[in-house]
Amino acid sequence: MIKPLKELEGILQYEFKNKDLLHKALTHKSYSENNNEKLEFLGDRVLGLVISKKLLDKYPGEKEGIIDKKFANLVNKKTCANIANTLNLKKFIYLGASYKNLERSGDKILSDCLEAIVGAIYTDGGIKSSEKFILNFWNSFIDKSVITLIDPKTRLQEFSLKKFKILPKYTFFKKSGPQHKPFFKTEVQIPDSKKIIGTGSSKKKAQQNAAEKLIKILKI
Repeated sequence: MIKPLKELEGILQYEFKNKDLLHKALTHKSYSENNNEKLEFLGDRVLGLVISKKLLDKYPGEKEGIIDKKFANLVNKKTCANIANTLNLKKFIYLGASYKNLERSGDKILSDCLEAIVGAIYTDGGIKSSEKFILNFWNSFIDKSVITLIDPKTRLQEFSLKKFKILPKYTFFKKSGPQHKPFFKTEVQIPDSKKIIGTGSSKKKAQQNAAEKLIKILKI
């Protein structure tokens, strides 16, 4: 059965010069060997490029770590599947008999198909066309991507894992003060750093304080 590609082009707000590209983008590997896997591979990269640029333009003063978290939320399978559902892609995908239900792996199939469509639009119309399509359907998600505050302990952990492949070492140092108002001291250290003491009204707060001091020293 020939899918109503004209109807889908209207939904996508893009008219293909090469209709075969759209047909291929909608073809799952269970349906044909001439499927959308390579277009999905390409579309994933195009999507990443466009979203990265948009985030850097929209949040010029934001730290790289927060931009990275926003990026991950915008290009993950869940967001792509949500957008694919708004486009009703399920109606247009070519699936083999074993995948007709779409229950078991529906989100992945929909997400991959959407990325394949991005790849098809890029191949058919270039970066400007694919950028227009992406920003049209991702903009509401981008606008809702609020600033994610990362606590000092998490930031120090991410830095240590990225650079040294090990976690920061926290050592409980001392507890003092009355029972109703305790005072804790904790030490933290990562490779190539001094031991830094943090204080607080709980072990957790003392660890956060120690991490915050070390972050400032290391200028992370």
